[in-house]
Amino acid sequence: MNQEQWKPRVTVAAIIEKNNQFLIVEEDINNTIMLNQPAGHWEDNETLIEAVIRETLEETAWHFRPTQLVGIYQWKHTSSGDTYLRFAFTGELLTKDEHRTLDEGIIQARWYTKEELLENADRHRSPQLMLCIDDYLAGIRIPMEIITVVD
Repeated sequence: MNQEQWKPRVTVAAIIEKNNQFLIVEEDINNTIMLNQPAGHWEDNETLIEAVIRETLEETAWHFRPTQLVGIYQWKHTSSGDTYLRFAFTGELLTKDEHRTLDEGIIQARWYTKEELLENADRHRSPQLMLCIDDYLAGIRIPMEIITVVD
């Protein structure tokens, strides 16, 4: 029997906090405005770090320098049945490209407090959003050296 090998969808996310607020992306998902960290799929021929830098820029217009891994999250989407493996990084914002067009479907990136995110829980794209923030607020930080790229 020749079955296709199961593969999770690998994603990256940026957990960016400033003045007790988190940089969150508002995106149009099936005509509903959903909330998420700057996040997206890891693409072929890039490292996880390159992926989170790219996704943050594409979705927020901010240049991002990841400095630590907050966590790795496994989640099975209840509707689609797809399994997502998310690598969530924290770091620092560098400069914003004011003239950059955001990715298709992205409405805007704006700052939310944790309380505002909790008030809008029904608009979270996945349960990973708050898990990442809770872990970040708990001080979980994993050194970047945990990630090794073998050429």
